[in-house]
Amino acid sequence: MRTLKKLGIWFNYKFKPENEWLKFFDKLNEANISECFINANSSQLSYLISLSNNYNLNIHGWMWTLNRPYDAKSSKNLHWYSVNKNGQNSYEYRPYVDYYQWLSPFSEGAREYIKDNFSKIASIEGLSSVHLDYVRYCDIFLPINLQKYYKIDQTHEFPEYDFGYHPNGRNRFKNTFGVDPMDIVDAQISKEWKQFRCDAVSSLVKELKSIARNKDKKISAAVFPYPEMSREMVLQDWSSWCLDIICPMNYHHFYDGDIDWIADSVSKGIKYKKPDGIYLSGLFLGSLSPSKLKKAIRSCLNSGADGVCLFNDEYLTMDHINIIKSFQPTEK
Repeated sequence: MRTLKKLGIWFNYKFKPENEWLKFFDKLNEANISECFINANSSQLSYLISLSNNYNLNIHGWMWTLNRPYDAKSSKNLHWYSVNKNGQNSYEYRPYVDYYQWLSPFSEGAREYIKDNFSKIASIEGLSSVHLDYVRYCDIFLPINLQKYYKIDQTHEFPEYDFGYHPNGRNRFKNTFGVDPMDIVDAQISKEWKQFRCDAVSSLVKELKSIARNKDKKISAAVFPYPEMSREMVLQDWSSWCLDIICPMNYHHFYDGDIDWIADSVSKGIKYKKPDGIYLSGLFLGSLSPSKLKKAIRSCLNSGADGVCLFNDEYLTMDHINIIKSFQPTEK
């Protein structure tokens, strides 16, 4: 079995006294968890960095990239939003859940806004990386168990969930391929349109990587399990991103899978890791008993992962911690 290099965890910032944060950091240190991917604003991240100075913790700024729910500035610029095949923008038509409010990677205004947000986070002193999330389109297909939950049977692509039809994207594609994506019937052209939308996200990531380099910061991301799946489900092709840390969300229960499913997913995604990068397999703690967590970590390591990242702190029990402690990280 490969040795475990790093352990990470995702969590949201909470308003609580300093001593409560220190108790929480003690808990993470006890569990050998060093990578903290935190959903917080810049001042909150700076505050936690200052509190964590005496701990073996690396603070990462978790950024909601293209999904920007309840964003005051975006909501004043409706032309920034992604558009589905029915012509509806994602602010006025919110698929699946109310917080799905997606900006378009084809909108120059949206891209500049995202890069500005990224730059502010990357400017935080002591930050380990800017951590991208929702760096994709809305789900064309939900995982099978979420389809059951929302009582949707997605046997084919439905236009209301098929996004990426922003006017800028349609015009650019038509200028290149001679056809409006709304009118595509040819299977090969349909594949080109799918990759064209994937490439728009990838080009945004490339620009964010450049900002990170200029600020001497690393870049990480939470992504769908492996590129073949992510391209089909959410038009996310992370195979060429070459990020410093990649955290595929191998949430087996969404896909009606088991521990073997997690191992298979890691095997399919690990080959796209940056040669000197870190692959942390995302595990959903709420669906893993302590004994299953132990099997899942072993399975991830055996399949090539450098470690795991846990979602999230609210499911982290002392029984989980006792299991995690048995895997001693080789890197701090």
